[in-house]
Amino acid sequence: MSTAISPSKTSLNQPGLAEESRYVDNDAAQNLKKLGYQQELTRSRGLFHILFMLLAIIAVPFGLAAPIATSLVGGGPAVMLWGWVLVSLATQPLALSLAEICSKYPTSAGAYYWCYRLTSPKRRLISSWINGWLTMVGVWTISLSVTFGTAQLLVAGVGIFHPQWIPTAWQTYLVFMGVSITSTLIGIFMNSLLPMIDIICACWTALGVVVMLVCLSAKAAAGRRSAAFALGHFDPSFSGWTPGWSFFIGLLPPAYTYAAIGMVASMAEEVHSPSVQLPLALSWSIPISFVVGLIFLLPILFTLPDIATLLSVPGGQPIGVLFELIMGSKGGGFGMWLVVFGIGMFCAISICCAASRATWSFARDKAIPLHNVWAQVNHSLGDVPVNANILVLVIQLLLGLIFLGSTAAFNAFVGVAVICLGASYAMPVAASLANGRKDMLDAPFNLGRWGYPINIFAVLWVGFCIVLFSMPAVIPVTQVSMNYASVVFVGFAVISAIWYLINGKRNYHGPPTAHDESEDEKIESEKASSS
Repeated sequence: MSTAISPSKTSLNQPGLAEESRYVDNDAAQNLKKLGYQQELTRSRGLFHILFMLLAIIAVPFGLAAPIATSLVGGGPAVMLWGWVLVSLATQPLALSLAEICSKYPTSAGAYYWCYRLTSPKRRLISSWINGWLTMVGVWTISLSVTFGTAQLLVAGVGIFHPQWIPTAWQTYLVFMGVSITSTLIGIFMNSLLPMIDIICACWTALGVVVMLVCLSAKAAAGRRSAAFALGHFDPSFSGWTPGWSFFIGLLPPAYTYAAIGMVASMAEEVHSPSVQLPLALSWSIPISFVVGLIFLLPILFTLPDIATLLSVPGGQPIGVLFELIMGSKGGGFGMWLVVFGIGMFCAISICCAASRATWSFARDKAIPLHNVWAQVNHSLGDVPVNANILVLVIQLLLGLIFLGSTAAFNAFVGVAVICLGASYAMPVAASLANGRKDMLDAPFNLGRWGYPINIFAVLWVGFCIVLFSMPAVIPVTQVSMNYASVVFVGFAVISAIWYLINGKRNYHGPPTAHDESEDEKIESEKASSS
């Protein structure tokens, strides 16, 4: 495959960097105008900024640790290790497919814009509407799952020093509120510092996993496991499923970890050279995350405490107890827990930021109720869509109330997020395949002759994940263990359909296109010549 490098990019060591940066930004703004949009946000991110933001969104240690109970239920060490390898390999084609499309259409509108441009004129309006609402539900619920999961981690950290404390639902909800509000306020009032925060996150993650590798391997207070156990032990008895399907159930945490890779497209209008830098970030994020995941998982697997003990932890989040048992002390366990919790907070900040940009963009195209409100950009705070940030926060807090009535809420949030985001990613890839990939011939990041097999595998993998995340983790199914992802998904689908009939059918005309923009320029030119 090949990547085209923008002629406007020059070495950072050359003089006139500020002028060159302005030139690149102006060039990106003109390209955005050709896609139909005006530049409203500030371009403040380069390649490493956007790569580190995507890695913060993926947040490997957090993504694998927060739902670690599911991996243990699904089969234990073999599922955790080889499931990570399998899912990483299977997700790379999806990342490459999204990178290719994103390189040609680098706009914060993301997948629903891609659907509009790649689908036939007869179906593109409804296709973009469906995709847009899949994206909205996906980014709202994935943000919710991250902030909720980080809150559960915080509760687990308290449990290290107070093991007899069993938090009530409302106590967990209050912690969740604190995490959500903090993440949103940082995104609003520290927007100019977010690129630096992403760099700090990358350093925190890199140093953190190395520290954990050394400390967990050195202490091993719960005992050391053999290579046969760490690399191959498989016990599906906790799930109740057959061994084959139990292994697939154990894939939920790694699949969840990679679920939000496409959200980085929502930051396209804040990247200096998005047609080059976004595809590179997408394509490299999976290999880097894979290595980080191995460094995180291997010391845990070789020092893993008794699985039954971990699964019996009050509250259902065993990561705090796991670290305490391996380190042999509450202080040591807290230190390891702090690394994962910090990554969770960084992830919450980045993913809430990306969710706000996706919401703002969909509102900009008049597809959300009160779109005029949510599409506003606050220039005094540094070109921040404040209202969209607030809307994402309010939706999270409202959906979080479900937890007060059902402890299965977190699994539902995870499931519906992966289902919606996966479907939103697969739709434009499938549309490109249906067109014979002719729209991708001039994509700056081109997959070449490998495009067909890569795209086909990506669509099939998403389809498998949708089925997987609709299934309960354990059987027999009870009110607590039931996977309510499909219920939440149907609920949002009904709301979307009703809103389309009430408002969208009359007022939603889809995102603007290059044709629309060229026609406007032609009209302006004709007016100027006539005068």
